[in-house]
Amino acid sequence: MTIKVGIIGAGGMLQYHAAGFKQAGAKIMAIADRTPGAAQKAAEKWDVPQAYDSVEAMLAGSPDLDAVSIIVPNKLHAPLAVQCLNAGKHVFCEKPPALSAAEVQGIIAASKQSGKRVMFNFNNRARPEAQAMMKLIAEGKVGKINSAQAKWIRRTGIPGFGGWFTTKEQSGGGPLIDLLHMVDLAMYFMGYPEPAHVLGQTFNDFIQDKSFKGPWGIPDKVGGVTDVENAAHGFITFKSGQVLTLQVSWAEMVKREEVSVVFQGTKAGGKVERLFGKDGLDDTAIDTCELYVQEDGQSVNRAIAVPACEDMGRADSAANFIHAIEGKAAPLNTPEQALRLMQVIDAIYRSAQTQKPVSV
Repeated sequence: MTIKVGIIGAGGMLQYHAAGFKQAGAKIMAIADRTPGAAQKAAEKWDVPQAYDSVEAMLAGSPDLDAVSIIVPNKLHAPLAVQCLNAGKHVFCEKPPALSAAEVQGIIAASKQSGKRVMFNFNNRARPEAQAMMKLIAEGKVGKINSAQAKWIRRTGIPGFGGWFTTKEQSGGGPLIDLLHMVDLAMYFMGYPEPAHVLGQTFNDFIQDKSFKGPWGIPDKVGGVTDVENAAHGFITFKSGQVLTLQVSWAEMVKREEVSVVFQGTKAGGKVERLFGKDGLDDTAIDTCELYVQEDGQSVNRAIAVPACEDMGRADSAANFIHAIEGKAAPLNTPEQALRLMQVIDAIYRSAQTQKPVSV
């Protein structure tokens, strides 16, 4: 049976979702976007039969859809996921899962009620480097990961001023919620332990400074709101005894953009990293994957060779969703993991606001 997919949102991430779904053998049957003409234009580009100007019209006009992909501003993730699950569709949603852990709980409830799968585009789990490292972890080469450091930092990466990215009511926050991928990847490597306590701080020194604007995002909106952080730092302890340090930023006084997870296990340490020559541009990036071990009394740093993947696993992540629906592959993520991730993000913001450690 060919999985039939509808896509909500005709923005830039559509190209990756479409590529992944087609790679997995699914058929994209419909695109919906409330911006006049956007769905039709995207449908023509991607050879999609139906275009709609609302989600309601798509669900009514294409009732045979098996699954729906959600590519819209963060505020709409949870309500649209619940709406589509209630309509009997499997759901693949862009990150973040929602604006809060409470919203994720609502998505989980709708998924259980409908019996349909929900997954999120934590695409960095699908990168060749991440999968190679997870294979070593699963084989027991690393042992228990006691501690890890997650980092996605940018020097000049604010995604426009006044648009939904920088409006907390619509985005849920700044880089902490936007660049959550490395926090997710670190927790993925660690076995997604249950968080216990969180200490965090956010900074907004540069969030109004247009010299820190990045090469991606959306155009500035005159008169719009810019009320999110430009950087966040935090420390998480887990009930398992493991610990995680995080640093994420759109604008921070660093040398260059870095995207990495470094960890220390009982048998080996490791690192998955992407270094950008210029902030936000994939074609300037250098990817590395390394394992650190002790052998015969010597310190050995082992480079792990993997295929190049410029899109950071985005297409493969979408393809995994289709394969998971079909029962051909294990899902790369679960809604329960998304809940734990959002619990950590909620707690970082709460700790920054109260200036106190937070119990999860």
